[in-house]
Amino acid sequence: MYIIDNVAYAGEPPAMINVKSVNALADYELLVTFTNGERRRFDFKPLLDLPVFKPLKDENLFKSVYIDYGTAVWGNDIDIAPETLLEYGFPV
Repeated sequence: MYIIDNVAYAGEPPAMINVKSVNALADYELLVTFTNGERRRFDFKPLLDLPVFKPLKDENLFKSVYIDYGTAVWGNDIDIAPETLLEYGFPV
């Protein structure tokens, strides 16, 4: 049994899925490989007008993506959750 947000669940907790590798592609897309072996192509264009992601319109900054503690990040200020990349990415 395990508890999340004061709700008890039977069995073992699901394994956390992290980003294993990330590559910036053309046209503001990311190719992401996860620790569970899945690969996804994530289109970042719809997010570029959100205030937190606006700096990524600079292609050089966008291409500087790297992994920090299993998360895709850009510098110290911008990151995106592995769960978002997995859920909204397209299987490769």
